[in-house]
Amino acid sequence: MIQIRTYCDPEECRQLWEKLWPDDCFFDLWPVRSLFNQTFGRPLHFQVFEENNHPKAMVSLCWIKEEKKFVHFPGETCNKTPWLEQNKIISCHPDLSFALIDSLPGSVHLRYLTYDSFFQTRGFVHQDDIGYLFLPKKYQYSFNQYLGEFSGRTRKKMTAEISGLEEQKVTIRHNKHSDVDLFFKMVTQTAEKKSHFSDKRFLLAFERLVAYMVKTGMMRITTILIGGKTAAVDIGALFKKTYTILASGTNPEFKGVANLINLHHISWACTQKLKLVDFLCNDTIWKKKFNLVPRPLYELKLTKPIIHDNPLSDTKGHKLCA
Repeated sequence: MIQIRTYCDPEECRQLWEKLWPDDCFFDLWPVRSLFNQTFGRPLHFQVFEENNHPKAMVSLCWIKEEKKFVHFPGETCNKTPWLEQNKIISCHPDLSFALIDSLPGSVHLRYLTYDSFFQTRGFVHQDDIGYLFLPKKYQYSFNQYLGEFSGRTRKKMTAEISGLEEQKVTIRHNKHSDVDLFFKMVTQTAEKKSHFSDKRFLLAFERLVAYMVKTGMMRITTILIGGKTAAVDIGALFKKTYTILASGTNPEFKGVANLINLHHISWACTQKLKLVDFLCNDTIWKKKFNLVPRPLYELKLTKPIIHDNPLSDTKGHKLCA
């Protein structure tokens, strides 16, 4: 028997996630996404294609009441923009993916979908933002070989900028947990109104994320001091030889410190022979300048008439949808 079921119970959703979802990157981990979901309080809505009661395809969603639409789990949207990347539709064929989306009882807007989500042939899917990666193996794990890819003009400008900072005595330290407080102080002081860190829910979720990373040993904190002053603090996650730069705090007093800390990440990745460094989306100008590898993500947006203000009102546990 073929059917589509909706699952809303957190424990059932966790079991489905861990059974169907790959764990290739940090954002694939259920605890990472779950803590954001719990903090934002978004109702779960996992749409699952089943054959003889065995799950074959899945789209993991949450309902955003104020926007009256489904978004990708965990539903951590601030100013209508999510933060977590590498979202997916788990499916082996575009028709299965379309069936799942079509069966939803409301509008859907999915951001940051990976290329393998099987929607490239559908007209309502378009390219979203672009993520940027550093691949150490591309340069035989040689930082000097990587630097050789820059134009002479760019290299000269960056060298002069960094030399100016080094004249003020640069100190780089790692994994000093008290630097997390410095990071939060920097990002909250400089956060723009549309920044995720200006949202108290996101800030609380990120604090919980830091606690989870400390507990699991995944967190890497990189702090740059210049002349004894805190110039930059980056929070990253190390999982399966992939280093994800999650967030950065910089002191505007020190021009060029962002270049310094990003080059440090790249140098360290070469030394450790990592698989990749994920610098995520946004701030594309410097990422292009650094010759990072672009990785496009995709957006799916489908508007449906609103039948109920709350399409989850009659959903308990799981139900037969089709």
